[in-house]
Amino acid sequence: MLERLNQALWYIERRLDQQIDVAELARIAVTSEYHLRRMFSALAGLPLSEYIRRRRLTVAGADVLAGREPLLEIAVRYGYGSGEAFARAFRAMHGVGPGEARHTGAVLVSQPRLTFRLTVEGSSSMRYRVADRPEFSVVGVKARIPLVHMGPNQALIDFVRGIDPQILEHLEKLSDQEPQGIVAVCDDLDPSRAEGTELDYYHGVITSAAAPDGTAVLPVPAGTWAVFTTSGPAPQAIQELWRDVFTQWFPSNPYRSRPGPEILRTRLSPDKTEADAELWLPVEREQS
Repeated sequence: MLERLNQALWYIERRLDQQIDVAELARIAVTSEYHLRRMFSALAGLPLSEYIRRRRLTVAGADVLAGREPLLEIAVRYGYGSGEAFARAFRAMHGVGPGEARHTGAVLVSQPRLTFRLTVEGSSSMRYRVADRPEFSVVGVKARIPLVHMGPNQALIDFVRGIDPQILEHLEKLSDQEPQGIVAVCDDLDPSRAEGTELDYYHGVITSAAAPDGTAVLPVPAGTWAVFTTSGPAPQAIQELWRDVFTQWFPSNPYRSRPGPEILRTRLSPDKTEADAELWLPVEREQS
């Protein structure tokens, strides 16, 4: 998998001054566009689209400083429809406009080329199972919140704290399928998975019962799920599990992620500092 991702990275380098088709990148990596974006974001720590943008502006910065071509010509080469759009993007990355950079020889920011390598660290094992599930429904209270990769998500915390405990008590009685009890469900994430992009969050249960008044329903089609478990400090253990699934498990197993909700069942210790968690991710087998 990592070798194929590196081939896709080389394709990007050859086409920084041309249109880059993500479908073609997925073909090179022998996977789906959805899984490619998920894997890249987890491994690189930034979305695929952001990496391409930053590489283009890095190479454009060198052309600007060289001073041999008009700025508009450089802007068009790297996909910007006007000098103004190029100047805004250039300043956002480098902290200085292209004209000023050329005249003053300013210090610019560089996005290095990425290469993915497998590093073996320790001998810890991930606990997981694969389950085929018929269609089911998530029933619960819904909100649109921002994505936060590490640390507390204050919008999520505030939303959950504001839910009427009686609603949660009623919902928990409806739980009749795995994972049992109240679950956190994330759906409709931005394909880039960039920090701060929004997603649909459901705080509810997996059930075959009718939805109570005032709750939202998310129908989930039949499919295959990878189920991971972890224990440790909250929320770090859960966020690290999410990271490790994409940086360790997927590159080592014949599965890829597929579109669908991500389901987390968490049980906190009495002082809320420790958590036992079960993470359900929609997957499909890689094509051989």
